[in-house]
Amino acid sequence: MKTVEEIKQWLGIINPEITTWEQLKEEIEHQQKPNLALLTDFYEFTMSQTFFLAGDQNKVVYFDVFFRSNPFEGGYTIHGGLKEIIEFVQNFHYTKADIDYLRSTGQFQEEFLTYLQDLRFHGDMWAIKEGTPIFPNEPVITVRANIIEAQLLESLMLAYFNQGSLIATSTKRITTSAGTIPVSDFGLRRGHGEGVIHGSRYAMIGGAKSTSNTLTGKLENVPVSGTMAHDLIQFYGNDYDAFLAYAKANPNNCVFLVDTFDTLRKGVPAAIQVARDYLLPNGYALKGVRIDSGDLAYLSKETRKQLDEAGFSSTKIFLTNGLDEEKIDSLKQQGASMDAIGAGDNVLAPKERMNGVYKLVAVEEDGHISPRIKISNDTIKTTNPGYKRVYRFYDKKTGYAKGDVVALAEEVIPQDHYRLISPTEEWKITDLRDYHVQELQVPIFQGGKLVYKVPSTLETAAYAEEQFQTLYPEIKRRIKPHGYYVDLSEKLLKLKKELLKEYQEDSFKEKKIGQYHA
Repeated sequence: MKTVEEIKQWLGIINPEITTWEQLKEEIEHQQKPNLALLTDFYEFTMSQTFFLAGDQNKVVYFDVFFRSNPFEGGYTIHGGLKEIIEFVQNFHYTKADIDYLRSTGQFQEEFLTYLQDLRFHGDMWAIKEGTPIFPNEPVITVRANIIEAQLLESLMLAYFNQGSLIATSTKRITTSAGTIPVSDFGLRRGHGEGVIHGSRYAMIGGAKSTSNTLTGKLENVPVSGTMAHDLIQFYGNDYDAFLAYAKANPNNCVFLVDTFDTLRKGVPAAIQVARDYLLPNGYALKGVRIDSGDLAYLSKETRKQLDEAGFSSTKIFLTNGLDEEKIDSLKQQGASMDAIGAGDNVLAPKERMNGVYKLVAVEEDGHISPRIKISNDTIKTTNPGYKRVYRFYDKKTGYAKGDVVALAEEVIPQDHYRLISPTEEWKITDLRDYHVQELQVPIFQGGKLVYKVPSTLETAAYAEEQFQTLYPEIKRRIKPHGYYVDLSEKLLKLKKELLKEYQEDSFKEKKIGQYHA
């Protein structure tokens, strides 16, 4: 029997820390995951080659992932995408085929390509837990690594963060409007390629109770739901025959789609008749009917009347058809009868986008952390410099979140009194007392090793709902929500001002020099 070392050599596994059969099995499973390291913008490689050829590849830097404004003009965002980011970083490497492709572009020198062959993530990462309500301009994820490792993570990290947070937030807005009415994710065919696998997971984090996405159901161990589409009824040519055939094949899952031809004159009566002719005599129930078109408020109320008059008061009514939070609010105001909602377009293909970014904020130089700032004429694009931490203050009496502060990493937050100062309007001051404070970012990777136990999707969804309840109702408001406080510590605000002043003085000197040489 071959030894672990012999199998490692045969498979080309060079990690010296793998010494047992169990570790070898985990490594083989790990290597079988799809490699996505090339799924990045090409300039990440050209910049990385620049750092390498300049001899700067071992310089340690800090990058922040954050976003500039809440989507949907809302009062909050729900963090999504962290699980996929973790899996990507764990599996980060370049295959021989990847290196061969990069070589074929003619843009890279051999010594740089050789460096990439053995590149793995050896850095540190901290992140706010997935499912947490997050707010603009606070670091959600912080990466500390050498400049090339940190640089090459950027594109896919942002893709996961932006997609995950957008879908989780869009779904949370829909489920918030729905209230106690359960919402199912029907967005599979509305999403974008294989991204819908993750998308349906994000929908669950946003509060969906089930998904139509069978593969996500399997991979994430979440509830799946669905019964029939219009083509079943079209195939049989009439509602009754279609419903009867379906009932015989799926007697425990009878939710009939009643709007293919005529909801009230054909669809609902056929559903009732099949229930009387087949379901009830055989000990089954008509669980529900689904309406997917027309005036949903009117049709649902009339459907409820027909069902009740026929003795099917326990049969539920499911409404679908491009529902979002605004339409759901309108249906409720009109007294629509709806026991469950299926949402598709506005879950996995919302009409919005996230504006998450990944910015360099510090470089380690001569034994200390040197802050970096990006300055723009567009104020919102001027970054907060330095290696930072995010803290959330909770009211001890109510449990509501009072606000967040972004502080330099070495700062200690007092437990008895804190003053929040707006970074843009410094006359806006909020004095906090009688609170408990929590650091939001937790360690994810340390020295390249995963130190965070990734929760299941259902655990993350439960956590997300728990955290959502800490937000004041005014922040959750769909229209013109109250702004949540995200302020800078006095020390960080002072540092930012100093860097801005330094930049302005340097710019002035450059202008003077330019005028002199002219």
